[in-house]
Amino acid sequence: MSEIYLTLADGFEKLAAGYRTLAANSAEGQITEQPSVAEPKQESKISIEMVRAVLAEKSQEGKTRAVKALLMKYDAGKLSGVKPEDYESLLKEAEVL
Repeated sequence: MSEIYLTLADGFEKLAAGYRTLAANSAEGQITEQPSVAEPKQESKISIEMVRAVLAEKSQEGKTRAVKALLMKYDAGKLSGVKPEDYESLLKEAEVL
């Protein structure tokens, strides 16, 4: 257990040294602009909760079989098995049920 604490302490020391270097460089005006990192591809803004709400509504309307068939179309027996990149198309199809 003490090895874990020593590893954490070493990590914090390295982090502190990095911050000290940054502080010294900024005080001397030596900070150079960091190269920009490409932003990751935006995920769909449709969350699993949004899809779940629509599917629950359709299920309550008596369209449970259609909802299950739609989930199977996306190779999932349940919503948690659907890939996040498929949420948008699943939501569109669910809304027309």
